[in-house]
Amino acid sequence: MRVAIVINTSWNIWNFRRSLVKALQAAGHEVLAIAPPDDYSQRLETELGCRYVPVLMENKGTNPAKDAQLTQRFYRIYRRERPDVVLHYTIKPNIYGTLAAKLAGIPSVNNVSGLGTVFIVRNLVSRVALGLYRFAFRFPRRVFFQNDDDRQLFLQYRLVAPGITDLLPGSGVDIQRFQPAAEFTRNTPFTFLMIARVLYEKGIEEYFEAAKLVRQAVPGTRVQLLGGIDESGGVGVKRAIFEQWLQAGNIEYLGTSDDVASLIHQADCVVLPSYREGTPKTLLEAAAMGKPIVTTDVPGCRETVVHGHNGLLCQVRDAADLAEKMLQVQKLSDPDLAQMGRASRQLAEQKFDEQLVLDKYLRIVEELTRPGR
Repeated sequence: MRVAIVINTSWNIWNFRRSLVKALQAAGHEVLAIAPPDDYSQRLETELGCRYVPVLMENKGTNPAKDAQLTQRFYRIYRRERPDVVLHYTIKPNIYGTLAAKLAGIPSVNNVSGLGTVFIVRNLVSRVALGLYRFAFRFPRRVFFQNDDDRQLFLQYRLVAPGITDLLPGSGVDIQRFQPAAEFTRNTPFTFLMIARVLYEKGIEEYFEAAKLVRQAVPGTRVQLLGGIDESGGVGVKRAIFEQWLQAGNIEYLGTSDDVASLIHQADCVVLPSYREGTPKTLLEAAAMGKPIVTTDVPGCRETVVHGHNGLLCQVRDAADLAEKMLQVQKLSDPDLAQMGRASRQLAEQKFDEQLVLDKYLRIVEELTRPGR
């Protein structure tokens, strides 16, 4: 059978859906990767064995005329490629791809991996988005959510029928690939790492302020940031402002990397002060590698931490509280820090093993492609 995976970037498929692609292929399915072209598009074909199909998509725009054209583009691709089932991720494929799949007579499965600014900032755009969700989500056969807060919010707003919803443990994490170090070591100086795009909603401004407070309390502490600058859509920090923040000297900016695991390995604690998430892949990887976590007590993030056990939860949009929690972790004794890391690994094994995610996808694909369905 032919299964299409549709996301807003090829990079997203490569980084977050690679295991799903391999699992589908191992089950005998042909996989189409449908996404806008970027530096990872060719790798989907040469290294993953997908057939890559480009689609023009403005990820951050909200122009109704352009979005209607996106539905047409998806429809033409679906009619031409004739997938047996389409798996949608991210907002625009979830909405416009679903409408196109319905028009093309192809069953679809959606994944709500985070609500972005739709439920964080209430304005005309968010109201339009809610209406579009309510209309489009009448048509998928299954809608996966990455945390129950998001699912309950969709049910509260009557955006989706309860019977087609299901929960996933985020994207899951490959617990064989992401392993703790053989022996516990503590860095000197202590090293914090945040992995996220440079967006306000990721808590980037709070992280810079917390870094200043932490380094005032414990001079020499290393506070690192890994992630790309994204100025599009008005939600990212402008490069000029970001570079001004960096000049204060409290954050080591690491840019971007294809080898995130090695940077997690070199950190003592992984931090994500996001305003809201689906379930952050980077925190799952950090947990699998046995790292303590400091993150916000918000939907998606709180699922990755048992407070005081494998990490600490802080208040959202509160740099002082974030700094306080970072310092609490930093002041732990070596045995306590090591135990917190072991608790993270145990949580990853019990709750976030990606095989749980793959099994659910394989079952729904089998169900929807079964002869006589």
